[in-house]
Amino acid sequence: MTINETQDEIIEEFGFFTDWMEKYEHIISFSKELSHMDEGLKSEDNLVKGCQSRVWLHAEMDHGKLTFIADSDAIITRGLVALMVKVLSGHSPKEIANADLYFVDRIGLKEHLSPNRSNGLVSMIKKMKLYAIAHAAKMNEE
Repeated sequence: MTINETQDEIIEEFGFFTDWMEKYEHIISFSKELSHMDEGLKSEDNLVKGCQSRVWLHAEMDHGKLTFIADSDAIITRGLVALMVKVLSGHSPKEIANADLYFVDRIGLKEHLSPNRSNGLVSMIKKMKLYAIAHAAKMNEE
């Protein structure tokens, strides 16, 4: 599934909910899908700067595809990072770096998240794209 297909699927899912309390519950449900992150990966290097909650993000390359591993100490933030992992994991660094993450606006995250959570989401996206750019550069060197 492409990044855009995953985004379209998420937009469709969120379209079923009529109010933001239901949408928050759905975001929280994504947190339950997030794989366990090894405690050793919860390092300062993997900490996302700019998040009010503690969010760790790690990227691993496997057969030309980037896989993200993430965790947070706050349930809604954990759901948000799980959503980002669902959209971007399993794609090439170039695809991730060039992705237009339109689903964030279409499901209303920017307008319904608190300013701190919204800034945190932007920080998560930046870190994921930076990982992608770094891995793309590394691939070009090899």
